[in-house]
Amino acid sequence: MSPNLSLISDGKKFMWDGRIYTTRDAVSPVEAAYQKDNFETCVVQDEGQFLIYTRRVVKEVVVTGQ
Repeated sequence: MSPNLSLISDGKKFMWDGRIYTTRDAVSPVEAAYQKDNFETCVVQDEGQFLIYTRRVVKEVVVTGQ
C-alpha cells in the first residue's frame, strides 16, 4: 500500500497523518484526539486498512515586525 499524502474531500484538502491502522477500533481514539485538538478528520479504508487524513483551518494570523 502506498497512500496518497493528501486527499480532497468536499472541496477541502486533508493531509495523511502518516500511520496505517489495521482496524476501525484502532482509528477511533486517534481520530477523537485530533478532533479534540480542533482538527477536521476524514477516515479512509483502503485495502482493508484505515488511514486518517486531517486538516485544521487557520483562525488567526499574527503578523509581527512591521
